[in-house]
Amino acid sequence: MRCPPLVSCPHSLAPLVEMKIFNCQQCGLMVYFSNTRCERCAHALGYLPELTTLSALTPLEDGRFSPLAAPERTSRFCANAAHAACNWLVPADSPDEYCRACQLNRTIPPLNEGDNLLRWQRLEVAKHQLVYGLLRFGLPVVGKGEEPERGLAFDFLARLKGKGGKSAPVVTGHASGLITIDVTEADDAERERHRRDLAEPYRTLLGHFRHEVGHYYWDRLVNGGPWLDAFRTLFGDERQDYGECLKTHYADGPPADWRQRFVSSYASTHPWEDFAETWAHYLHIVDTLETAHAFGLRVQPRGAQDAALTMEIDFDPYHQSDFDVLLKTWLPLTYAVNSLNQSMGQPDLYPFVLAPAVMGKLRFVHALVFPAKVAAMNALSAMQ
Repeated sequence: MRCPPLVSCPHSLAPLVEMKIFNCQQCGLMVYFSNTRCERCAHALGYLPELTTLSALTPLEDGRFSPLAAPERTSRFCANAAHAACNWLVPADSPDEYCRACQLNRTIPPLNEGDNLLRWQRLEVAKHQLVYGLLRFGLPVVGKGEEPERGLAFDFLARLKGKGGKSAPVVTGHASGLITIDVTEADDAERERHRRDLAEPYRTLLGHFRHEVGHYYWDRLVNGGPWLDAFRTLFGDERQDYGECLKTHYADGPPADWRQRFVSSYASTHPWEDFAETWAHYLHIVDTLETAHAFGLRVQPRGAQDAALTMEIDFDPYHQSDFDVLLKTWLPLTYAVNSLNQSMGQPDLYPFVLAPAVMGKLRFVHALVFPAKVAAMNALSAMQ
Protein backbone atom coordinates (compact mmCIF):
# COMPACT_ATOMS: atom_id res chain seq x y z
CA MET A 1 0.00 0.00 0.00
CA ARG A 2 1.06 3.63 -0.27
CA CYS A 3 -0.38 6.48 1.76
CA PRO A 4 -3.51 6.89 3.92
CA PRO A 5 -4.98 10.34 4.73
CA LEU A 6 -2.59 12.97 6.06
CA VAL A 7 -1.55 12.98 9.69
CA SER A 8 0.24 15.69 11.64
CA CYS A 9 4.02 15.89 11.54
CA PRO A 10 5.98 16.40 14.81
CA HIS A 11 9.19 18.43 15.06
CA SER A 12 11.35 15.38 14.72
CA LEU A 13 11.25 11.75 13.79
CA ALA A 14 12.08 9.29 16.55
CA PRO A 15 14.60 8.07 17.38
CA LEU A 16 17.07 10.85 16.63
CA VAL A 17 20.18 9.77 14.76
CA GLU A 18 23.43 11.52 14.01
CA MET A 19 26.19 11.00 11.48
CA LYS A 20 27.66 14.35 10.53
CA ILE A 21 26.75 17.52 12.43
CA PHE A 22 24.08 19.77 10.94
CA ASN A 23 23.26 23.32 11.95
CA CYS A 24 20.18 25.43 11.33
CA GLN A 25 21.22 28.02 8.72
CA GLN A 26 18.83 30.54 10.29
CA CYS A 27 19.97 30.51 13.93
CA GLY A 28 22.99 28.18 14.09
CA LEU A 29 21.47 25.61 16.48
CA MET A 30 22.83 22.08 16.09
CA VAL A 31 20.12 19.88 14.64
CA TYR A 32 19.83 16.17 13.94
CA PHE A 33 19.53 14.24 10.69
CA SER A 34 15.91 13.34 11.44
CA ASN A 35 14.74 16.77 12.69
CA THR A 36 11.84 18.43 10.87
CA ARG A 37 11.84 21.74 12.75
CA CYS A 38 14.45 23.83 14.57
CA GLU A 39 13.60 23.98 18.27
CA ARG A 40 15.11 27.45 18.63
CA CYS A 41 13.81 29.47 15.65
CA ALA A 42 10.96 27.14 14.55
CA HIS A 43 12.14 27.04 10.93
CA ALA A 44 11.07 23.90 9.08
CA LEU A 45 14.00 21.62 8.24
CA GLY A 46 14.46 19.29 5.28
CA TYR A 47 17.26 17.06 4.06
CA LEU A 48 18.84 17.65 0.64
CA PRO A 49 20.35 14.27 -0.34
CA GLU A 50 22.27 15.73 -3.30
CA LEU A 51 24.09 18.11 -0.95
CA THR A 52 24.14 15.79 2.10
CA THR A 53 22.88 18.62 4.25
CA LEU A 54 19.89 19.41 6.44
CA SER A 55 18.56 22.83 5.55
CA ALA A 56 16.32 25.42 7.17
CA LEU A 57 13.47 26.26 4.82
CA THR A 58 11.71 29.43 3.73
CA PRO A 59 8.08 28.63 2.86
CA LEU A 60 6.78 29.58 -0.57
CA GLU A 61 3.33 29.00 -2.03
CA ASP A 62 1.77 25.63 -2.93
CA GLY A 63 3.76 23.60 -0.37
CA ARG A 64 7.12 24.58 -1.88
CA PHE A 65 10.17 25.76 0.05
CA SER A 66 13.40 27.59 -0.60
CA PRO A 67 16.24 25.86 1.29
CA LEU A 68 18.55 28.36 3.00
CA ALA A 69 21.46 26.01 2.23
CA ALA A 70 20.68 26.22 -1.50
CA PRO A 71 18.17 29.00 -2.27
CA GLU A 72 18.27 28.24 -5.98
CA ARG A 73 16.83 24.75 -5.35
CA THR A 74 13.09 25.20 -4.87
CA SER A 75 11.94 22.03 -3.13
CA ARG A 76 9.02 20.23 -1.56
CA PHE A 77 8.80 17.48 1.00
CA CYS A 78 8.56 13.81 0.12
CA ALA A 79 4.94 12.63 0.32
CA ASN A 80 5.78 10.46 3.33
CA ALA A 81 6.47 13.61 5.38
CA ALA A 82 2.70 13.70 5.85
CA HIS A 83 3.05 10.62 8.06
CA ALA A 84 6.07 11.88 10.03
CA ALA A 85 8.07 9.18 8.25
CA CYS A 86 10.43 11.27 6.09
CA ASN A 87 12.08 14.70 6.12
CA TRP A 88 13.84 14.45 2.74
CA LEU A 89 13.24 17.02 0.01
CA VAL A 90 12.34 16.53 -3.64
CA PRO A 91 12.95 19.17 -6.36
CA ALA A 92 9.73 21.16 -6.75
CA ASP A 93 9.56 20.45 -10.49
CA SER A 94 10.25 16.71 -10.11
CA PRO A 95 7.54 14.31 -11.31
CA ASP A 96 8.41 12.08 -8.34
CA GLU A 97 6.11 12.14 -5.35
CA TYR A 98 8.64 10.40 -3.13
CA CYS A 99 12.29 11.05 -2.26
CA ARG A 100 15.16 8.77 -3.28
CA ALA A 101 14.85 6.75 -0.08
CA CYS A 102 11.06 6.37 -0.09
CA GLN A 103 10.97 5.44 -3.78
CA LEU A 104 12.54 2.16 -2.71
CA ASN A 105 9.42 1.13 -0.77
CA ARG A 106 7.31 -1.52 -2.46
CA THR A 107 5.04 -2.31 0.48
CA ILE A 108 4.30 -0.64 3.80
CA PRO A 109 1.97 -2.05 6.48
CA PRO A 110 -1.65 -0.86 6.94
CA LEU A 111 -1.01 2.29 8.96
CA ASN A 112 -4.45 2.37 10.55
CA GLU A 113 -3.95 -0.96 12.32
CA GLY A 114 -2.43 -1.28 15.78
CA ASP A 115 1.06 0.15 16.20
CA ASN A 116 1.95 -0.10 12.51
CA LEU A 117 2.33 3.65 11.99
CA LEU A 118 4.85 4.02 14.83
CA ARG A 119 6.70 0.89 13.76
CA TRP A 120 6.89 2.06 10.16
CA GLN A 121 8.17 5.49 11.23
CA ARG A 122 10.98 3.79 13.15
CA LEU A 123 11.78 1.59 10.17
CA GLU A 124 12.00 4.65 7.95
CA VAL A 125 14.45 6.38 10.29
CA ALA A 126 16.77 3.37 10.05
CA LYS A 127 16.25 2.97 6.29
CA HIS A 128 17.00 6.65 5.63
CA GLN A 129 20.20 6.38 7.66
CA LEU A 130 21.12 3.35 5.57
CA VAL A 131 20.45 5.16 2.28
CA TYR A 132 22.41 8.19 3.51
CA GLY A 133 25.49 6.00 3.89
CA LEU A 134 25.01 4.18 0.59
CA LEU A 135 24.76 7.49 -1.26
CA ARG A 136 27.83 8.84 0.50
CA PHE A 137 29.74 5.77 -0.67
CA GLY A 138 28.55 6.40 -4.22
CA LEU A 139 27.04 2.92 -4.37
CA PRO A 140 24.24 2.26 -6.86
CA VAL A 141 20.91 3.02 -5.18
CA VAL A 142 18.33 2.27 -7.85
CA GLY A 143 14.77 1.12 -7.28
CA LYS A 144 13.05 -1.71 -9.05
CA GLY A 145 10.89 0.84 -10.84
CA GLU A 146 14.00 1.84 -12.80
CA GLU A 147 15.77 -1.53 -12.89
CA PRO A 148 13.24 -4.35 -12.36
CA GLU A 149 15.90 -7.06 -12.46
CA ARG A 150 18.75 -5.42 -10.54
CA GLY A 151 17.01 -2.71 -8.53
CA LEU A 152 16.48 -2.48 -4.76
CA ALA A 153 13.10 -2.55 -3.00
CA PHE A 154 11.69 -2.92 0.51
CA ASP A 155 8.63 -4.76 1.80
CA PHE A 156 7.69 -3.75 5.35
CA LEU A 157 5.19 -6.43 6.32
CA ALA A 158 2.89 -6.90 9.31
CA ARG A 159 2.04 -10.39 10.46
CA LEU A 160 -1.40 -11.52 9.28
CA LYS A 161 -3.81 -13.10 11.73
CA GLY A 162 -4.61 -16.69 10.84
CA LYS A 163 -6.97 -19.28 12.23
CA GLY A 164 -7.29 -19.27 15.99
CA GLY A 165 -5.86 -15.75 16.19
CA LYS A 166 -2.32 -16.92 15.52
CA SER A 167 -0.05 -14.68 13.44
CA ALA A 168 1.51 -15.93 10.24
CA PRO A 169 5.27 -15.36 10.44
CA VAL A 170 7.10 -12.81 8.30
CA VAL A 171 10.62 -13.82 7.33
CA THR A 172 13.08 -10.95 7.31
CA GLY A 173 15.49 -11.48 4.44
CA HIS A 174 16.66 -10.67 0.92
CA ALA A 175 15.77 -12.16 -2.46
CA SER A 176 16.90 -10.70 -5.81
CA GLY A 177 17.02 -7.12 -4.55
CA LEU A 178 13.81 -7.30 -2.49
CA ILE A 179 14.44 -6.82 1.24
CA THR A 180 11.62 -7.92 3.53
CA ILE A 181 11.44 -6.64 7.11
CA ASP A 182 8.99 -7.83 9.76
CA VAL A 183 7.60 -4.58 11.22
CA THR A 184 7.56 -6.10 14.71
CA GLU A 185 11.35 -5.70 14.64
CA ALA A 186 10.58 -2.01 15.29
CA ASP A 187 9.04 -3.00 18.64
CA ASP A 188 11.81 -2.81 21.24
CA ALA A 189 10.43 -5.60 23.42
CA GLU A 190 9.90 -7.94 20.46
CA ARG A 191 13.36 -7.27 19.07
CA GLU A 192 14.94 -7.84 22.47
CA ARG A 193 13.11 -11.16 22.77
CA HIS A 194 14.52 -12.26 19.42
CA ARG A 195 17.99 -11.09 20.42
CA ARG A 196 17.85 -13.09 23.66
CA ASP A 197 16.35 -16.21 22.06
CA LEU A 198 19.01 -16.23 19.34
CA ALA A 199 21.83 -15.42 21.78
CA GLU A 200 22.84 -12.33 19.80
CA PRO A 201 24.93 -9.63 21.51
CA TYR A 202 23.63 -6.97 19.13
CA ARG A 203 20.32 -6.60 17.28
CA THR A 204 19.07 -3.26 15.92
CA LEU A 205 16.87 -2.03 13.09
CA LEU A 206 19.83 -0.36 11.43
CA GLY A 207 21.82 -3.56 11.77
CA HIS A 208 19.04 -5.47 9.96
CA PHE A 209 19.05 -3.01 7.08
CA ARG A 210 22.82 -3.02 6.73
CA HIS A 211 22.98 -6.81 6.86
CA GLU A 212 20.22 -7.41 4.30
CA VAL A 213 21.56 -4.78 1.91
CA GLY A 214 24.89 -6.59 2.14
CA HIS A 215 23.24 -9.55 0.36
CA TYR A 216 22.03 -7.15 -2.33
CA TYR A 217 25.47 -5.68 -2.94
CA TRP A 218 27.05 -9.14 -2.99
CA ASP A 219 24.84 -9.80 -6.01
CA ARG A 220 25.78 -6.49 -7.62
CA LEU A 221 29.48 -6.22 -6.82
CA VAL A 222 30.77 -9.78 -6.34
CA ASN A 223 28.60 -12.39 -8.02
CA GLY A 224 29.95 -13.32 -11.42
CA GLY A 225 32.58 -10.58 -11.38
CA PRO A 226 36.35 -10.27 -10.95
CA TRP A 227 36.06 -10.28 -7.13
CA LEU A 228 34.42 -13.71 -6.92
CA ASP A 229 37.61 -15.79 -6.62
CA ALA A 230 38.99 -13.53 -3.89
CA PHE A 231 35.63 -13.73 -2.12
CA ARG A 232 35.74 -17.53 -2.12
CA THR A 233 39.28 -17.51 -0.78
CA LEU A 234 38.30 -15.32 2.18
CA PHE A 235 34.68 -16.23 2.88
CA GLY A 236 34.31 -19.72 1.39
CA ASP A 237 32.40 -21.24 -1.51
CA GLU A 238 28.88 -19.81 -1.66
CA ARG A 239 27.76 -22.73 -3.86
CA GLN A 240 27.36 -25.01 -0.83
CA ASP A 241 23.73 -25.73 0.07
CA TYR A 242 22.42 -22.69 1.95
CA GLY A 243 19.41 -24.45 3.45
CA GLU A 244 21.50 -27.29 4.84
CA CYS A 245 24.03 -24.86 6.27
CA LEU A 246 21.22 -23.00 8.03
CA LYS A 247 19.81 -26.22 9.49
CA THR A 248 23.25 -27.22 10.75
CA HIS A 249 23.81 -23.83 12.36
CA TYR A 250 20.53 -23.88 14.30
CA ALA A 251 20.92 -27.54 15.24
CA ASP A 252 24.59 -27.57 16.27
CA GLY A 253 25.49 -23.93 16.80
CA PRO A 254 28.61 -22.20 15.46
CA PRO A 255 32.03 -23.91 15.35
CA ALA A 256 34.03 -23.67 18.55
CA ASP A 257 36.63 -21.37 16.98
CA TRP A 258 34.18 -19.02 15.25
CA ARG A 259 35.55 -15.95 17.05
CA GLN A 260 38.89 -16.44 15.30
CA ARG A 261 37.32 -16.46 11.83
CA PHE A 262 33.99 -14.60 11.91
CA VAL A 263 32.68 -11.24 13.12
CA SER A 264 29.62 -12.94 14.65
CA SER A 265 28.40 -16.47 15.29
CA TYR A 266 25.73 -16.08 12.61
CA ALA A 267 28.42 -15.19 10.08
CA SER A 268 29.68 -18.77 10.37
CA THR A 269 26.43 -20.11 8.89
CA HIS A 270 27.30 -19.69 5.20
CA PRO A 271 29.64 -17.49 3.07
CA TRP A 272 26.68 -15.30 2.08
CA GLU A 273 25.89 -14.60 5.74
CA ASP A 274 29.56 -14.06 6.51
CA PHE A 275 29.73 -11.40 3.80
CA ALA A 276 26.48 -9.72 4.88
CA GLU A 277 27.60 -9.56 8.51
CA THR A 278 31.02 -8.21 7.51
CA TRP A 279 29.41 -5.66 5.17
CA ALA A 280 27.12 -4.46 7.96
CA HIS A 281 30.05 -4.07 10.34
CA TYR A 282 32.01 -2.09 7.77
CA LEU A 283 29.06 0.32 7.45
CA HIS A 284 28.81 0.50 11.26
CA ILE A 285 32.50 1.42 11.46
CA VAL A 286 32.47 4.14 8.82
CA ASP A 287 29.23 5.77 9.99
CA THR A 288 30.29 5.77 13.64
CA LEU A 289 33.69 7.22 12.74
CA GLU A 290 31.93 9.97 10.82
CA THR A 291 29.95 10.90 13.93
CA ALA A 292 33.12 10.84 16.04
CA HIS A 293 34.86 13.00 13.43
CA ALA A 294 31.95 15.46 13.43
CA PHE A 295 32.23 15.86 17.21
CA GLY A 296 36.02 16.18 17.12
CA LEU A 297 36.54 13.16 19.34
CA ARG A 298 40.06 12.24 20.36
CA VAL A 299 41.13 9.26 22.44
CA GLN A 300 44.31 9.61 24.47
CA PRO A 301 44.16 7.53 27.66
CA ARG A 302 46.05 9.15 30.52
CA GLY A 303 49.11 7.15 31.47
CA ALA A 304 48.69 4.63 28.65
CA GLN A 305 51.97 3.31 27.27
CA ASP A 306 50.44 1.71 24.18
CA ALA A 307 50.34 4.16 21.27
CA ALA A 308 47.70 1.96 19.61
CA LEU A 309 45.21 3.20 22.21
CA THR A 310 45.56 6.79 21.01
CA MET A 311 43.65 8.16 18.05
CA GLU A 312 42.34 11.38 16.54
CA ILE A 313 39.78 11.32 13.74
CA ASP A 314 40.97 14.22 11.58
CA PHE A 315 39.49 12.92 8.32
CA ASP A 316 36.14 12.12 6.74
CA PRO A 317 35.94 8.30 6.87
CA TYR A 318 33.71 8.18 3.79
CA HIS A 319 36.63 9.67 1.84
CA GLN A 320 39.39 7.59 3.46
CA SER A 321 40.99 5.25 0.92
CA ASP A 322 43.41 3.65 3.41
CA PHE A 323 41.67 0.89 5.33
CA ASP A 324 44.50 0.75 7.86
CA VAL A 325 43.73 4.33 8.89
CA LEU A 326 40.07 3.41 9.49
CA LEU A 327 41.09 0.44 11.60
CA LYS A 328 43.72 2.39 13.52
CA THR A 329 41.07 4.89 14.66
CA TRP A 330 38.23 2.42 15.11
CA LEU A 331 39.83 0.13 17.68
CA PRO A 332 40.74 2.84 20.26
CA LEU A 333 37.28 4.36 19.82
CA THR A 334 35.60 1.03 20.65
CA TYR A 335 37.79 0.65 23.75
CA ALA A 336 36.70 4.09 24.91
CA VAL A 337 32.96 3.80 24.24
CA ASN A 338 32.81 0.30 25.74
CA SER A 339 34.49 1.61 28.87
CA LEU A 340 32.01 4.49 29.08
CA ASN A 341 29.08 2.10 28.77
CA GLN A 342 30.50 -0.12 31.49
CA SER A 343 30.78 2.91 33.77
CA MET A 344 27.02 3.33 33.39
CA GLY A 345 26.36 -0.35 34.07
CA GLN A 346 25.48 -0.96 30.43
CA PRO A 347 26.73 -3.74 28.14
CA ASP A 348 29.44 -2.96 25.62
CA LEU A 349 28.32 -0.61 22.87
CA TYR A 350 30.39 -2.64 20.40
CA PRO A 351 30.41 -6.25 21.69
CA PHE A 352 32.62 -7.71 18.97
CA VAL A 353 36.23 -8.80 18.62
CA LEU A 354 37.91 -8.19 15.27
CA ALA A 355 40.30 -11.10 14.82
CA PRO A 356 42.94 -10.83 12.05
CA ALA A 357 40.85 -13.00 9.71
CA VAL A 358 37.86 -10.69 10.22
CA MET A 359 40.00 -7.64 9.55
CA GLY A 360 41.00 -9.22 6.24
CA LYS A 361 37.34 -9.62 5.31
CA LEU A 362 36.60 -6.02 6.27
CA ARG A 363 39.51 -4.97 4.07
CA PHE A 364 37.87 -6.88 1.20
CA VAL A 365 34.60 -4.95 1.68
CA HIS A 366 36.52 -1.67 1.77
CA ALA A 367 38.21 -2.58 -1.53
CA LEU A 368 34.77 -3.23 -3.04
CA VAL A 369 33.24 -0.01 -1.82
CA PHE A 370 35.98 2.50 -2.43
CA PRO A 371 36.13 2.26 -6.25
CA ALA A 372 32.42 3.11 -6.26
CA LYS A 373 33.19 6.13 -4.10
CA VAL A 374 35.94 7.31 -6.46
CA ALA A 375 33.67 6.85 -9.49
CA ALA A 376 30.90 8.87 -7.82
CA MET A 377 33.31 11.68 -6.90
CA ASN A 378 34.63 11.81 -10.47
CA ALA A 379 31.11 11.93 -11.88
CA LEU A 380 30.20 14.76 -9.51
CA SER A 381 33.32 16.72 -10.49
CA ALA A 382 32.45 16.28 -14.17
CA MET A 383 29.01 17.77 -13.56
CA GLN A 384 30.36 20.88 -11.82
